[in-house]
Amino acid sequence: MTDTINLSATVPEELDGSRLDQIAANLFNDYSRGRLQQWIKDGALRVNGQERRSKDRLLTGDVLELRAEPVAEEASDWQAEPIELNIVYEDESVLVINKAAGTVVHPAAGNRSGTLMNGLLHHCPELHNIPRAGIVHRLDKDTTGLMVVAKTLPAHHRLVRQLQRREVTRQYQAVVCGVLTAGGCVDEPLGRHPVHRKKRAVTESGKEAVTHYRVISRFKAHTHVQLQLETGRTHQIRVHMAHIRYPLIGDPLYGGRLHIPSGATPALAEQLRGFHRQALHAARLGFVHPANGEEVSWEVPLPEDMQILINTLQEDARGR
Repeated sequence: MTDTINLSATVPEELDGSRLDQIAANLFNDYSRGRLQQWIKDGALRVNGQERRSKDRLLTGDVLELRAEPVAEEASDWQAEPIELNIVYEDESVLVINKAAGTVVHPAAGNRSGTLMNGLLHHCPELHNIPRAGIVHRLDKDTTGLMVVAKTLPAHHRLVRQLQRREVTRQYQAVVCGVLTAGGCVDEPLGRHPVHRKKRAVTESGKEAVTHYRVISRFKAHTHVQLQLETGRTHQIRVHMAHIRYPLIGDPLYGGRLHIPSGATPALAEQLRGFHRQALHAARLGFVHPANGEEVSWEVPLPEDMQILINTLQEDARGR
């Protein structure tokens, strides 16, 4: 027997005057807009206790209430595929994986198969009954590292709540262009880029985004850094580090033109020219286990390509 979805949220000031379906997609972002629009049409998603239309404009303080039976989000469109998963941990409630570079998380236009979700549905068919197949946070296609997947509705709700309350620990490692003198914090709101559809940008009208960073090691013209997220906006680390003029090595969207430092060894020059993804890895993940309430955490080493890059930077710094 599955649990009924029972959620409520209040319209914040920044969404005043927006459409109901847009607000719902923002406040209940575990569900697709199409699914939310259907719930609005069915009367399962109400405003101040009243049925409304998707196109209706809402005001600050209006209360959205969602009472619905769980359904498989676009399950008919998601095909289970025997894709190899690097499973770090699994029990009856959660699954922790180490995502490889080049793996898309969700099916979308142009990526209907071969995604992490396709592989998860093959490994655990009951995920058809969980929103977004249990995926509660994403990694970009070419970012590697740890992700947690909820295997039950109660686990999903509790993990999403922890993320919203900023109780999930997400530590990353990255290699950036430029030599950082010290750690710091980037507290800049992020939203859609005004021109480029696929990019995000720092913008006053964006959502709050906070990234903490500290130096692990410095090289001649680059820095190995550890980063920790308070929020989890799309491309957050990549945009924030580029914003403070320390873009990630290899970042195709925010890295700018390739720069080979003067005096770089041939090995380093070759590495920099051949590194075609953002040098970013989700190294550590921690949260309160949704079933037993215990604090749990996992850590995975850098992928081979980033380790080779760092080794080459170290050798270059030693003048080899």
